[in-house]
Amino acid sequence: MTTAKIQPLLRGLTAALALAPLLAHAEWGNLNLPHGVTPYSETVYELHMLILWVCVITGIGVFGAIFYSIVRFRKSKGAVAAQWHENTFVEFLWTAVPAVILVVMAVPATKALIMMEDVSKSEMTIKVTGLQWRWRYDYIDQGVFLYSGLATTSNLARQLNSGIDPHTVENYLLEVDHELVVPVGRKIRFLTTASDVIHAWWVPALGWKRDAIPGYITESWALIKEPGVYRGQCAELCGKDHGFMPIVVRALPEAEYLVWLDQQKAAQKPKTAAIDQGNQHIAATR
Repeated sequence: MTTAKIQPLLRGLTAALALAPLLAHAEWGNLNLPHGVTPYSETVYELHMLILWVCVITGIGVFGAIFYSIVRFRKSKGAVAAQWHENTFVEFLWTAVPAVILVVMAVPATKALIMMEDVSKSEMTIKVTGLQWRWRYDYIDQGVFLYSGLATTSNLARQLNSGIDPHTVENYLLEVDHELVVPVGRKIRFLTTASDVIHAWWVPALGWKRDAIPGYITESWALIKEPGVYRGQCAELCGKDHGFMPIVVRALPEAEYLVWLDQQKAAQKPKTAAIDQGNQHIAATR
């Protein structure tokens, strides 16, 4: 083997050895699609694994046949290529097998899509509105709303010459000033839209991503099974501060959620009363 052929192999081996320590310290669970915390995210994970194994088995079969043919029928062993122009059985086989594989993948994928769109029997509704560069959440059934933007700690650390090391900021660029708080065990319908440009609301643990489009409302749902904090980000390039639109969903047990909801209603009641009074004044002067 010539030096010209050896050098690329050495470079590839060096790169593989450089990545080895990283893979050794990485948790295997972080190298795959996460399970998530909703029924739909579990369905997506199962679909992902099905398609992954179909691809693995297909790859082993295809490349195995290629390498076997290369070794078994190599010219140095005196192999002579067969001369034929058609084979009905082989042509049927390489048409039928891919068709069966596609059906095996398409059936569960279709079920998953139908499941994602089924917002029936939802127990509450939250409207998500994307703005440059924050989120507004409206609890439609409760008359509560809040704005959620990048936390002050991250916002200060990201400024040039701030003197703050971003590595010292917990959850840098992933923390918000106001979290979206939801109850565990309730099916929640999400209505997603935007007021200026296209955004995308994405929390990996929920198992889906929705584009937020001005003048258009999309529906989706989630039923979170476990209390916890689940983080996401805007997943659509929406302007200069696109990278500073984190999402934080805090799932609470029902009793704790109701306490939080009562606190929000009490805090927003004076603001709502002032808005209503202003609207009445405007109506009276017309």
